[in-house]
Amino acid sequence: MTGEMEAAAADSFSEFFKRRRKHAFEGVGKPCANCQTTLEGPYCHACGQNADTHHRSIGHLIWEAIEGMFHLDGRLALTLPALFLKPGGLAKDYMEGRIVRHVPPFRTFLVALLLFIFAAEHAIHSAQHHAEEEAHKRAEALATPQGRAAEAARLRAEALKDRDASLKEAATDRDAILAETAKDRDEELKDPDEERAKVLERYERAAAKARADYQEGVAKAQTDYAEAVAKADQIAAGKLPEGVGLTPEEARKADAARIRNLSLNGEVPAVTIHDDGNVETGAMPPEAQAALKEAAAKGHDPSKALRWSGGWLKESIAKARENPEFYVLVLFTWGHRMAVLLLPIVGLALALVYRNKPKFFIYDHLLVAMNLLSFAFLTNALGLVLPDAAKTWWFGLLVLWTPVNLFQTLRGAYGSSIVGAALKTLIVWWATVFSFSLLLVGLALLALAQI
Repeated sequence: MTGEMEAAAADSFSEFFKRRRKHAFEGVGKPCANCQTTLEGPYCHACGQNADTHHRSIGHLIWEAIEGMFHLDGRLALTLPALFLKPGGLAKDYMEGRIVRHVPPFRTFLVALLLFIFAAEHAIHSAQHHAEEEAHKRAEALATPQGRAAEAARLRAEALKDRDASLKEAATDRDAILAETAKDRDEELKDPDEERAKVLERYERAAAKARADYQEGVAKAQTDYAEAVAKADQIAAGKLPEGVGLTPEEARKADAARIRNLSLNGEVPAVTIHDDGNVETGAMPPEAQAALKEAAAKGHDPSKALRWSGGWLKESIAKARENPEFYVLVLFTWGHRMAVLLLPIVGLALALVYRNKPKFFIYDHLLVAMNLLSFAFLTNALGLVLPDAAKTWWFGLLVLWTPVNLFQTLRGAYGSSIVGAALKTLIVWWATVFSFSLLLVGLALLALAQI
């Protein structure tokens, strides 16, 4: 029995790769299975039902499922190159009714959106998994004397590099300001109407400020370096600072506890993770109190952002930090629904900039919007699955390619002039970016409300 099943499976698998031959229809004269009308061809002329027996191999059924969803036929080879390289011609074909040669625009839009969601979900889960692995490795390393020594050495090297970079930047800024100030002084002294004493006084004030700023930058760089070295020495001695050496689970618990216990007057509690996994919050350490007071004096009060929520925002953020996987799940559950809202937003933006062309209807603008969004979703989906080394280059390219694609679309579809298309590209581009940013903020808050 097992041998027969293996043979049947092998036959189905090989049948999937065989070139299909079209056979003549052999059911002429037989009754239609649906309405019993005598068949005269592969389709019933009375009810339209296909007279095929639908007997398929397993491989063919799988292919039919994929083909039915994505409709992968010859039109795809014409649609995708046009979508990327000649978007104006593709949009014009849609608007003028030449659609049989291309994949239907709404199907392209939905498939592109689906691929983007899958790619984004994969990228986020991969990033989370990589971050947790790194945190686990770091926690395991800090549990040993050798690991703590290596971490301390790394922190010292980074601190030295940061200090030298800060000192160089401070010196460069000082020299640039002094040179510019001296140039201005010399130019003003050439003017006989300028009072020499006042010119020199202005120069001395500007030069003194540049030197003072330099000294302040040097002091800050040295202080930051000393604090980093002290932290490294503390780690090397086996006394890990708060928050250092925690596993991902412990770090999430600690962060959630800090968020929940953040009072409206700005007090940030200290958090202790015990060996049994319990989280204890205590009094805020003196250095944290001093930093908070300094921030409040400069007008940066972290508690102000939480006061309007009455505690709801704090609790939601804490839950999201404790269970990021569930938050991401809720985020993507609502994400594909809200992404569809981009379609009417882009369509209305196009209708606004082309309101003086009554021959184009909302339907036409929506067709163009589907083109634009399909391009954006597909190119960003590709970028999300590329290796990390290539992602930066790809998304940098998209920053230039996307507005160029929009410009080509407006030129080809609407027949705009170069100047007109450039101006309309700017308006539609910024309207879309602004709307997308608002949707992202709304999506994040909506997901927080659902967890």
